[in-house]
Amino acid sequence: MSIFPMIQPPAPMEDTLPQLPLCREIAWDYVNNLPVFRRGEPVVVTGKEAVKVWIWKALHTARYRYEIYSWAYGNEFESLIGQAYTPTLKEAEAPRYLREALTTNPYITSVTNIAVDFAGSRLAVSGRVETIYGEVIFDADL
Repeated sequence: MSIFPMIQPPAPMEDTLPQLPLCREIAWDYVNNLPVFRRGEPVVVTGKEAVKVWIWKALHTARYRYEIYSWAYGNEFESLIGQAYTPTLKEAEAPRYLREALTTNPYITSVTNIAVDFAGSRLAVSGRVETIYGEVIFDADL
């Protein structure tokens, strides 16, 4: 019991951000579009490299198509295909779709320097992602 009951010691400062576990993914062979195995076991990567793998996979997965993924995972680029949208509208919507696809990941804090290029049925995207582990540069043909 304190002789000054109205004066309380300051509460300890707690970290207000939730602590995320270390990001882990199976290493990916981007050229052959396959997971990497060594001696029959998948190779696990962590941290920034794991976020890079997650980005690549999210950019190559259509949102809402596969029951195995939540509706928050993947991208909506397919909705730009076969529509009577002007090229200007497509170039404006693609960066928004890209940001929406990537910022669902709690390890990603921002997406910047986005570049999109439509050439026929091909879409090339690139940009910079800031993660809790540092910067990741991505470049993908979709």
